[in-house]
Amino acid sequence: MLRDFPVLFETLKALMLEAAPDMTVTQASDCCLTVKTRWIEARTGEPAWFGWIAIKASYVAYHLLPLYSLPELNALVPASLERKRQGKTCFAFKSADEALLEDLRLLTERLAAKEADLRAAIGQTRG
Repeated sequence: MLRDFPVLFETLKALMLEAAPDMTVTQASDCCLTVKTRWIEARTGEPAWFGWIAIKASYVAYHLLPLYSLPELNALVPASLERKRQGKTCFAFKSADEALLEDLRLLTERLAAKEADLRAAIGQTRG
């Protein structure tokens, strides 16, 4: 089966950028996207990580980092996406399933809406 991961990557990229419009892109290429907050994390002195998408050898990885920083947000992950989950923050996709993409869009929106909770949990530099 031929896998068109670049097309899937672009689909997931558009989904993340639309679902989390208040975040900022800090890295973008044909195979990787890094999305961070607009505020600076106290511990690192850098914007806090929100999401990351990358083409891997056998899937496209879609990471949502608030799931790591705020474990209570795992309750928002629908059962349909649990089957795609690898580790704490990663969802692995080999194809675009419309129902799963809709669930992923809603989850991404919900996590983006919890940005204030993320800021409180990991700290923000004063400025």
